[in-house]
Amino acid sequence: MNKAVQFFKDWMLPLAIVTGIGLYLFYHFTPVLKPYGAVLHKIAADGQRFIIALLLFFQFVQISPHDLRFRRWHLYALLFQVAGFLLFAALSAVIPEGHARILPECAMICLICPTAAAAGVITRKLDGDLAATVTYLVLANAVATFLIPMVIPLVKPSSDYGFWAYVLRIAMKVFPLLVLPGLLAWLVRYTTHKLQRKLMRFAPNSFYFWFFGLTLAMVLASHALFTSYPGLPVLAGIIAVSMATCALQFIVGRRIGKGRTASITAGQALGQKNTGFLIWLGYTYLTPVTSVAGGLYAIWQNLFNSWELYEHEHHA
Repeated sequence: MNKAVQFFKDWMLPLAIVTGIGLYLFYHFTPVLKPYGAVLHKIAADGQRFIIALLLFFQFVQISPHDLRFRRWHLYALLFQVAGFLLFAALSAVIPEGHARILPECAMICLICPTAAAAGVITRKLDGDLAATVTYLVLANAVATFLIPMVIPLVKPSSDYGFWAYVLRIAMKVFPLLVLPGLLAWLVRYTTHKLQRKLMRFAPNSFYFWFFGLTLAMVLASHALFTSYPGLPVLAGIIAVSMATCALQFIVGRRIGKGRTASITAGQALGQKNTGFLIWLGYTYLTPVTSVAGGLYAIWQNLFNSWELYEHEHHA
């Protein structure tokens, strides 16, 4: 039994990737289920958002509002994200519409995409700083909420949305997943101490919820790939861009964090993205095929996380 549990812990993220892709292929190619594809896709999207909110709730339960302090590496990480986003946005704006423009668009959204809810879970498993990760998650979401509406109209000037309409739409994606779990967790923290202690003891087990969250994320990623297939040459370019931006952000994060704990924390905070938001952003505001980058990014970051967790568990 212990060997089975250890095997699942070691291979949970790759198993979730395979399970999610398999589920999508099953209902996509099953004639009886295919007419219900839109409904199943909505269930997967709503289910993933719920799990993200649940993961954030358990992270906020473990920390006090006073723990959310600004670190120097937060500034460096934000500057890296913003500079990379603006660079590729400027490049996208001067390239004519077409396949050549897709790759810088993919790069820009991979760089500005805010930190994933699961970053804190993985950081905690790797003995990183949970409070610093959650602080950066809040900062990255706030920056993305206001920066994306300012820049997207320059890349897609034909958009019908104004600045505040963009802000509102993005904020409505961010608010339920970020603010509400925090408010609820801190309400529990300061009103029902007994319940909070029980939740804190259970919190390490919330890692296993990410199996279901990642499974649903891969369902969405597979849907993005099948509905927006761009052809093999463009797909190869998107694979390269998503892999390169993923590796770059994990590496930069590890370098800007000083000391082992800060290095692990900054790497996860900068490298691990909210790929559900990334897919939605590309599909809604840019060329729909750019959403494929979000699905592929989910694969790369979770393969890397699987390797990190395996190494950490077995060296420990």
